[in-house]
Amino acid sequence: MTRPAPSSLDPDQQVFHQHRRLLFSVAYRVLGSAADAEDAVQDAWLKWSAADRSQVADPRAYLARIVSNLALERLRSARHQREVYAGPWLPEPILTTGDTAETVEDAESVSMAMLVVLETLSPLERAVFVLKEVFDFSHAEIAEAVERSEAAVRQAAHRAREHVRARRPRFTADRSRQREVTERFFTAALGGDLNALLELLSPDVTLWTDGGGKVRQAMRPVTGAATVAAWFAAIGTVTYQGVSPAEMRAELTEINGGPGVVFSAPDRVIATLTFDFDATGRITTLHNVANPDKLQAITQGTTHDIRAH
Repeated sequence: MTRPAPSSLDPDQQVFHQHRRLLFSVAYRVLGSAADAEDAVQDAWLKWSAADRSQVADPRAYLARIVSNLALERLRSARHQREVYAGPWLPEPILTTGDTAETVEDAESVSMAMLVVLETLSPLERAVFVLKEVFDFSHAEIAEAVERSEAAVRQAAHRAREHVRARRPRFTADRSRQREVTERFFTAALGGDLNALLELLSPDVTLWTDGGGKVRQAMRPVTGAATVAAWFAAIGTVTYQGVSPAEMRAELTEINGGPGVVFSAPDRVIATLTFDFDATGRITTLHNVANPDKLQAITQGTTHDIRAH
């Protein structure tokens, strides 16, 4: 959708435009898909346009309620497709701005690792968790948004918080250390330096690859430092998706609030790679997305500001 310049918008459009970043940020965290989040925002615009806005006292809360409900509906309908997906299902990566990385909580809440954890919640728990823990909406506001009682929302929030806490402990290395390790990994992989890669990987590191059945990828997680290091040490010597090493370009950039790598052929983006780290800065998990259906946001080059506030 082509967006008009803010100065050319009427007052109601300006209000929507003012909150558009928030709406995408909510929908993306609930859905894990940039394309679906954009569709939810577009549907929210249609509902906003048709609403009696003279009765709206708080446009931010009203619009957040609309987009949350739309995202929840989409997530429920997408659930079956994800259950029968070919190989591991990973979120759709997005390019993010440096502003996001400055806020550790915002960056963490949109990281690939966190989105993978959120995928294990029920749709209701996921929406409640995002609205409460990330965007700090009250239980009453969330109850209205997801059309549940306040008591039900409190229960869902508690279950979701405990679930996430058990699977996503907060001991991540500082961001400058993450960047340094990513740069060293990048150099070692392109140079085929197996020993340097082994130094950067946790012994029980896991590589998740998502080809969606569209491109050849590992259908199960690849585990162990030796196996993962060998996988990446071969990057500069093997043809990947029909692209020779001489034709492939790799670029360090910010993906989902942290350092990542975009791999490109002369005519297309072919994969992204993001990292998760332990407290010492060693890499514990790598998420490799190669399903071309999930690379549209990266291919378009749109950079998202997904700060919560």
